[in-house]
Amino acid sequence: MVTIIERASAKINLGLDIQGKRSDGYHDLSMVMVSIDLCDYVTVDHLDEDRIVFSSNCPKMPTNHNNNVYKAAQLMKDRFQIKTGVSLFLEKRIPVCAGMGGGSSDAAATIRALNQLWHLDLSQKDMIGIGMQIGSDVPYCLVAGCAQVTGKGEVVSQLAGQLSSWVVLVKPEFGISTRTVFSDINCDTISRVSIANLVAAIEAGDYNGILAEMGNSLEDISIAKHPFIQKIKDKMIQSGADIALMTGSGPTVFALCQTETQANRVVNSLKGFCKEVYKVRIL
Repeated sequence: MVTIIERASAKINLGLDIQGKRSDGYHDLSMVMVSIDLCDYVTVDHLDEDRIVFSSNCPKMPTNHNNNVYKAAQLMKDRFQIKTGVSLFLEKRIPVCAGMGGGSSDAAATIRALNQLWHLDLSQKDMIGIGMQIGSDVPYCLVAGCAQVTGKGEVVSQLAGQLSSWVVLVKPEFGISTRTVFSDINCDTISRVSIANLVAAIEAGDYNGILAEMGNSLEDISIAKHPFIQKIKDKMIQSGADIALMTGSGPTVFALCQTETQANRVVNSLKGFCKEVYKVRIL
C-alpha cells in the first residue's frame, strides 16, 4: 500500500493591501506572501472501502466536513468519481486561527497528495481551481514560495527575488475570525500598502527597501479589537527586530531579523510574554 506524505508550510504576509470591495461582496486584495519552515504534515493512504477517514494529533481539530483536509478530499472524490476510499492523518504544528494559512496549506497538501494517490495528473492550474472552492489562500499555498497574490486570491505570481531572513513568530492566546475583520473594513479610510514598491524591492534584493515598504491594511482593525497585538510589536522592536508586523488578519505577529543572534534576542525577550514563540526561516 502506498503512503503519501505532503508538507503543508505556513505563510506570512510581507504586504497586504485592500484595494476595494467587489460587487460579489469579496474584497480585491494585493499581497506578497512567503512560505516559512513551520509546517503541518498530511498523510494519505488508500482504503478499499468507499469512505473518507480523517484523524489528527490535534484534539481540537474537527474531523468532518468542517475541516479543510476533509473538505478537499470530499471535493476531489466527488469531482473525479473516485469509488474507493482514503485515510487522511493531519499532524498539526501550525497554530490554529493564527493568520498563517495553516488550514489553507493543509487543503493544498491534501490536493497534491490525492493528485498522486489517485493518479489524476492534474496541472497546477487545475489544482488551483479546486483550491479556490475551499478558500482564497489555498491557491497561494499550492504555488508557495515568494509570490504576489491578487484578485480574490486566485492569481498567484512567483517573484524573481527572494528574502533570506530569520523570522520570529508570536501567537497570542486568543484567535481572530477573518470574517469579522473583513466586515469592519472601510475602503475609504483603511491604510494602504504599496505592493508594487514592495515587489520592486524584493526583486532588487534590497533588504532595507523591503522593510520600508512592508505593511498590512488589516493591522489597524485587528489592533483596535486586540491592543495586545501592538504590545507584541513594540516589544519585538525594543528587542532589536528589524521590523514587526501582523500577518494576515492576525493575531500572529512576526519579526524579521538578519542574524540568528538578533532572532535569539527577540525570542528570549518574548518567551516570558507569550506562550507560543517560534524561530523559523523563510523557505
